[in-house]
Amino acid sequence: MKRPPLPLPDLWSLGDLERMRLILRGGSVIEWRRLHFQTVAEVDRYLRLCLFEPADPFDRARLQRILDEAVDYLRTTFRYAVADHVAHPKDIQTLFLLASGVGEPKLRRIACLVLKVMHVVHHVEARAQLHRARLAEEEMNVLVTARVDNAIAALRAEGMPIVSAFGSVKTRHATITKLLAKKETLAAQVYDRVRYRVVTADRAHVLPVLVRLCDLLIPFNFVVPGQTQNTLFSFRELVRGTPELKALAPDLQVGLHLEEHDQSSGHQSGPANEFSGDGYRVLNFVVDLPVRLPERAVDAGDGRIAFCVVELQLVDQETSVANERGENAHARYKKRQLRNVLRRLSRGLVVPKGSTKGKPFTKS
Repeated sequence: MKRPPLPLPDLWSLGDLERMRLILRGGSVIEWRRLHFQTVAEVDRYLRLCLFEPADPFDRARLQRILDEAVDYLRTTFRYAVADHVAHPKDIQTLFLLASGVGEPKLRRIACLVLKVMHVVHHVEARAQLHRARLAEEEMNVLVTARVDNAIAALRAEGMPIVSAFGSVKTRHATITKLLAKKETLAAQVYDRVRYRVVTADRAHVLPVLVRLCDLLIPFNFVVPGQTQNTLFSFRELVRGTPELKALAPDLQVGLHLEEHDQSSGHQSGPANEFSGDGYRVLNFVVDLPVRLPERAVDAGDGRIAFCVVELQLVDQETSVANERGENAHARYKKRQLRNVLRRLSRGLVVPKGSTKGKPFTKS
């Protein structure tokens, strides 16, 4: 089998560039103004990435029900005059092509609007389905880790420059510690219960590997907004330093001034982890990864797709080694986190043996 070329930035399409921007700054597809599909085959690949099989009558009917609800919402809530070609396309692929400006350019905006609402409707249904499903959390973790492992194996088979890739599932005690460390406590969501770290040969390979992960594993629309921590790349410098990307920049949905606004307003693609060392460098983002539920876990007629939150970290080998030195080391990170949790728990109460009030806590 012929291996695909390494998708270096000079080979990216406009769609690749928009996907990378979304991840690097922790953006949201709800703010997008168009999609980038050009053929039915491209739409089909994307639908399969979301775990819908275009040829399956059940999946087609499910997508139609989601479309019907989205159209009803827009017509009822905002009195949108949704065109019949959008409300009743000949097939779901046509809707994605219309949102990309293919066929009827004047219908692009309303098609894009409908797809945004469909995205949310599907997400709400899938979340509810997960709560109804007869599936233990451990089984769900097995399903999602298997999906990520298969994608990583496919990348390695293609010859992608991956030095190491490993996943972990946070233990119950670690989850409790994480929640206690968060200022929001029980209202907070733990985004890294399932985490994968991918280490590439060098920094120039991080984004090409990410492009292929988006092709094989990550539907771009399910990247969780506001949860990216990016201390490796500047999107603006990447575009300006790559002639091929600079030529695409005028066609971006929003100009490069968006990153300039982020910098001036202090928005640096998500909140930094307060327990990390100052020199810690990584591209870290969160995705709601679609998972196909086994038929035994759902009732007849119910949806078969649920979501599992996965944190993905990408870093090059040199930076990964540097991240384990000095204040950046994971052991010191955990010590700072535990010290903070102990301080919050014991304030005005008791301090466990082995700790001194007002001084750092050291594990025995």
